[in-house]
Amino acid sequence: MSGRQVEDSTTDPKGIETSTQPPLARGPKKKKPYPFWLGGLAACSAAVITHPLDLTKVRMQVSGDKHMISSIRKTMQMGGGLRGLFDGLTGTIFRQATYSVTRFGVYDIIKREIHDGPEREMPMWKLIFSGCSAGAIAGLVGNPAEIILVRMQADKAKPAEQQLHYRNALQGLGRMIRDEGLSSTFRGVAPNVVRTILMNGSQLAAYDWFKQQLLRLPWFEDNIVTHFSASFCAVSVVLFREVREVARAVCSPADVIKSRIMSASGKGGSVMSAISNSFKTEGPMWMFKGWLPSWTRLQPQTILIFIFLEQFKKGVDWYRGDK
Repeated sequence: MSGRQVEDSTTDPKGIETSTQPPLARGPKKKKPYPFWLGGLAACSAAVITHPLDLTKVRMQVSGDKHMISSIRKTMQMGGGLRGLFDGLTGTIFRQATYSVTRFGVYDIIKREIHDGPEREMPMWKLIFSGCSAGAIAGLVGNPAEIILVRMQADKAKPAEQQLHYRNALQGLGRMIRDEGLSSTFRGVAPNVVRTILMNGSQLAAYDWFKQQLLRLPWFEDNIVTHFSASFCAVSVVLFREVREVARAVCSPADVIKSRIMSASGKGGSVMSAISNSFKTEGPMWMFKGWLPSWTRLQPQTILIFIFLEQFKKGVDWYRGDK
């Protein structure tokens, strides 16, 4: 046994060597990432609550309805009361289970890859980059579900001979691929991706940034008050961006064109033909159809998503025994 080993150990009465050196210092335990699907679960929970407004938006975009309240009444009359406001609910869940699971999961992965320090110190440009990148990927992944959702929501607003009568989202996806081919799942992908980049670049980044700033103040802790305040500030940024982009004729038209292309079945339905036909039949005001219910839905849905997400995270922490 070497001299160094003699100095570093002693022998107890039973003849067993024990080390006299203090245990090696360990740094703080790095927190495990949350499940990638947690954001999708939060989005599903929020989307179920705000589904009637999303349904109204799509029906106004693809039909002749001009006023939100009258469109809601019409939907209730056709659907047998309040139940009609939840037409296409399986499509909403299918969309969030693909699109939102992807955008939240990829957003967290990109943030971890491009930032080594504490998450609370992440600069705004990294948050925006992560949000836009996640939005682009999620827009592609979620496009088939987006088509099914739009078709299910728009179905009863179309003439009887054009209705598709999908029983649920999965059955509708199978029918669409069988009748129109696999390429039909990419219908309207360009305006959809533009919209998801704009939305996620502002919504996700703004929430994280505002949460960071609020937690630096002595009056805020990591609780539901902070989560509500940060999500309220984030949705204010998104709403401001929506107003600005509508004025520039970018965001709302992309949403309208996306809905019209996706709701149509069969061949055709290019972006340029949809824009040209819309101008010919409705004039420039087609760009703003369904904007009011979309704008009205955005605030409660954004707040609910992040409140649900933070509560689910606390549930995971409790299950893991993390403080």
